[in-house]
Amino acid sequence: MQPTLTAYGTWSGGRFMHYGEKLDETRFIASIRRAYERGIRTFMTADVYGNGESDTLLGQALHGLPRDSYCLIGAVGHDFYKGERQGSKGFPRFTSPALRESGEYASYLRTATQRSLERIGADRFDLVLLHNPDQTGYRSPVVWDGMAALREEGLTAQLGIAPGPANGFTLDLIGAFEDFGDRIDWAMIILNPFEPWPGGLCLKAAEKHGVRIITRVVDYGGIFHDDVKPGHAFGATDHRVYRPAGWVEAGNEKLEKLRPYAERHGLTMLQLACAWDLAHPAVQCVIPTLIQEVGEGAKSIDEKIDDLAVVETFTAPKLTPQEVAEIGAIGNNKGCMALKGGNTQYEGEAITDQWPTDEKLREIAQRWGISPGDDLVRLPGH
Repeated sequence: MQPTLTAYGTWSGGRFMHYGEKLDETRFIASIRRAYERGIRTFMTADVYGNGESDTLLGQALHGLPRDSYCLIGAVGHDFYKGERQGSKGFPRFTSPALRESGEYASYLRTATQRSLERIGADRFDLVLLHNPDQTGYRSPVVWDGMAALREEGLTAQLGIAPGPANGFTLDLIGAFEDFGDRIDWAMIILNPFEPWPGGLCLKAAEKHGVRIITRVVDYGGIFHDDVKPGHAFGATDHRVYRPAGWVEAGNEKLEKLRPYAERHGLTMLQLACAWDLAHPAVQCVIPTLIQEVGEGAKSIDEKIDDLAVVETFTAPKLTPQEVAEIGAIGNNKGCMALKGGNTQYEGEAITDQWPTDEKLREIAQRWGISPGDDLVRLPGH
């Protein structure tokens, strides 16, 4: 089964990514079942979330449902079996030289995928994503031979790549499309009306190489759920406390500028964000984070699931090309942050999520009309 217009990611509900209220197991499972019942039929897990707990809970939620009635997406790449957690950076990628040589990549990918399926209680994925790869993951034919073997062995029908966890990796992703586009069916990027940059820079390359795009963070940290207002109190461990000061106030100011567009088309603000993403031809699936905010007056996660489920009924673009351009201009965030991956502002040895811009990346940039020193840098004042 192909990914549908909308999807539920198991980082929702606060159990694994520290957003908002942490749902207990019963509510977490119930939220997934509600999504299914409301017509959201794509579910994504990553094996590293909770060191496998995400897989297990998703399996419990989907138990008893016809396997051909939903699309199951998995993600592998963080080695929490052999590697040691590196604080906020998480677990090392399986391609780390400290863990294994390239000849072992394929066996790791096979084992990680099989174990994830066992925890879910499924015999196959519809799509497996290479999760947050390092530079080796983007470039190594051995890695992509290992990924291709998953499909050949019937463990998945399709393959993809999910850069992250932070924003960036633009040239690296385009390079993967160019080198391994015959194997890459899907890619997942950050894209929403308030973050058109840098994700939007890879969309033309995705189209050319037949790679369909899943967009995450469509809700922009909860702003498009329309219940994160100025003065909002985040929990001490909420990941959003690391965003720049004033982001909630600035986001709400922009939100009011977009409200007339939503009202014109009878959409909620989240539905507008999804419609904007889906107006880009390469984008075929949206997967916002469904956050149960802490405190009184917050929308329930059930309300947010119901809100997202309406997007599944979209049968045609909701926005005109002019509206898409106007909304993108309102949300223009170019240069607002330092990007990960290949970057001219990074100096030093390549590390897990950052490396200098080399000749290969400069050639990719030239082919796609991207200036690394202008289009992929943090600008003064940000």
